[in-house]
Amino acid sequence: MMARRCWNRRHDCPIGRHTAGVIEQALESCGALARHMQVAGGMTSIPIVAAVLALSPAWKAADGASRVRSFPLDVHEFRVLGQDYDPENPSREAKTYYRTIDGEEQSFIHGVYVPPMETVTLFHEVPAQVRQGVRAMRWRWRALALPRNGNECVGGLGDSAAAVYVTWKRGLRWYSLKFVWSSDAPLGATCNRMRNPLVASDSIVLRTGAPSGDWVEETIDPEALFREHFADGDPHAEIPELQGIGVMSDGDQTASVSAADYAGFVLYK
Repeated sequence: MMARRCWNRRHDCPIGRHTAGVIEQALESCGALARHMQVAGGMTSIPIVAAVLALSPAWKAADGASRVRSFPLDVHEFRVLGQDYDPENPSREAKTYYRTIDGEEQSFIHGVYVPPMETVTLFHEVPAQVRQGVRAMRWRWRALALPRNGNECVGGLGDSAAAVYVTWKRGLRWYSLKFVWSSDAPLGATCNRMRNPLVASDSIVLRTGAPSGDWVEETIDPEALFREHFADGDPHAEIPELQGIGVMSDGDQTASVSAADYAGFVLYK
């Protein structure tokens, strides 16, 4: 289940214009339904939820007003994962192939991987007030260059033009869901399953195939996805604390160029 929107400053998109009130619009719609993604062999339901969550009465006060609160993540505040950040020297050069571009309509992260660079992930810790209870997460992205034969589901080809990570932590164990824009992986597939005492992670193929150059908006339900992937679908399973959001474009395994842009990260509670 997923929301797909197009963000294109040059043209009207056939699936509708982006609006800042996307969540509020969904709150007014009692007919919102989960959408399915087409994969080989039939339709596979993917628990990636848009503002369908707004069907829950908890999202409205007694007078019908929306209770939803938004927590935007500033793209300028994404840091190289694993880098020791010095707040007294924030301009210190970091080894990265990403940069932040401030456009007329939005600021965004622009990433271009060129082999044989080392792969770099950018990461943004979430604010304390959204460590628990996040009902939706939204972002925009656009793939610009796909790694040659990139396929998260095939060993040795696990590169993608764009990837967005959502991470949680309980005790010493990290949980991670990686949403990828792939070159060749089957749409809707779950790949790279890892389970050990310290790490639990899955990769989900959210987009696949040649990019159009247009911005595409995604909205997911992180807690529903956590339960689906890490708690056998138990709707009452306890959710560990949300830690942060990461982005990555890579092409090290396929020795090819990959590039993408990322923007509009917002958490809703």
